[in-house]
Amino acid sequence: MLSLQATEFSERCDALRSPNPWAVSLAAFLIVGILISYIPQHLKIISRRSSEGLSPWWVLLGSLSSIAAIGNILVLPASRADIRCCKELDGSSCAAALLGVAQIGCQWACFMFIVMLFFIFFPTFDLSDSVASLGSTAPTKRRDAVIVGGTTLFAVMIVFITSVALVAAWPRHTQTWANILGLVAGLLAAVQYIPQIYYTYIIKDVKSLSLTTMVIQAPGAFLFAFSLYLRVGPEGWSTWMVYIVTGVLQGALFALGVHYQLRNRHMQDDVVNEEDEGEASVEGITSTVGDETEQINERTALLRGSQKRGMVRRESTTNRTLDMLYAATPPDEDSDTEAAFKSRSVRKKK
Repeated sequence: MLSLQATEFSERCDALRSPNPWAVSLAAFLIVGILISYIPQHLKIISRRSSEGLSPWWVLLGSLSSIAAIGNILVLPASRADIRCCKELDGSSCAAALLGVAQIGCQWACFMFIVMLFFIFFPTFDLSDSVASLGSTAPTKRRDAVIVGGTTLFAVMIVFITSVALVAAWPRHTQTWANILGLVAGLLAAVQYIPQIYYTYIIKDVKSLSLTTMVIQAPGAFLFAFSLYLRVGPEGWSTWMVYIVTGVLQGALFALGVHYQLRNRHMQDDVVNEEDEGEASVEGITSTVGDETEQINERTALLRGSQKRGMVRRESTTNRTLDMLYAATPPDEDSDTEAAFKSRSVRKKK
């Protein structure tokens, strides 16, 4: 029995010395793709400084699924055999043999970083927020964060302790434990996106959820599953089936997010158009009032000018009338007598 196992182990290590270049290239490409696909989600949470829009149950189920998946690939006898073969392989062959483990490890690390950002930028609402806005965004509660954190920590401890105990004391049962972890990861992945889909449907917005991440990961999940299938074969179905289910649900969430994104954009455009029309109508009313005011001012100026000209004409007419009356009036007798007396006095003096 031991010699048979040793022979199988030696044959597996010999096969790893000449890896399939296409499979290795695909696995390496997927690792880079995983890193790139998660970057938009990380950056969006950091840039908005809020994890609003992420369902806490999506975060919880995703963390549990990734923990079960990393436990599955590490406990799986085929993966442990590849790790042991690294003692007999060169560096490049060993790296190629461990690409499957690296893929799931990278996936686990990237999602756990989302979990960390979820806690760091956990959305808070103060008393200044209106009741309507709180109801429309369905705010998460501190209790949800406590549940997510406590359950995640508990799952890490359970998977780690059980896996180490089985590998050390009961290695024959590791395949069964790996299958259990794979089933748990698959079931959690199957329901992981249901809370997020429902949450997005309720708030009618994506907020901190990155559609770029979804559009990259949805087709990438199928490539990921195919890459794992090439590495672990049909007997490792519990490993690659997880990502087929995940890809289907990610595609559904992406379609829903795009729908609400376009819908909200059209609504914003309608609001902007209504505001522009309102401003245009106000400007039209203002210009009309201004024109009427200008016309009134012009009429007032004309009336004032005509009134001034009329007053000048009346004054000149009055002056001419007075002059004519004065010229037609005969001289007063007293004034003539006084003039004659003055002329006589002048003559006597001479």
